[in-house]
Amino acid sequence: MDKPEQFRERATVADYLAAERTMLAWIRTGLAMMGFGFVVARFGLFLQEIQIAHAAPLPSSAFSTRFGVVLIVLGVVVEIFAGWNHLRLVKQLERGEGVPMLAKNYAVLVACILAVVGLAMALHLFLM
Repeated sequence: MDKPEQFRERATVADYLAAERTMLAWIRTGLAMMGFGFVVARFGLFLQEIQIAHAAPLPSSAFSTRFGVVLIVLGVVVEIFAGWNHLRLVKQLERGEGVPMLAKNYAVLVACILAVVGLAMALHLFLM
């Protein structure tokens, strides 16, 4: 149920700037994920080149390539989420609605995903 106009809180410039800083932080996170994915995928191609040059049997590098692509896709998903969430948040601020604190839950989710990714990559490198 909407509050009457006289009881709505007006969003301040600080609120809009905070929303923009949050969006920019998510963009940096998504870009970092995509960059890391690119490095992981290129590492797999580098292993293939070494295998061809030395004619030595090395472990398959398909895992690195696939893993890198998954990280790039996750980075793209984070970027899309950042834009969508920012637009939704600005609309809520303009209407004077309360803003739920969902961003911290998403940040914890992304942190957990990146921790699992890091452990998987460490395990993969250890077993090579």
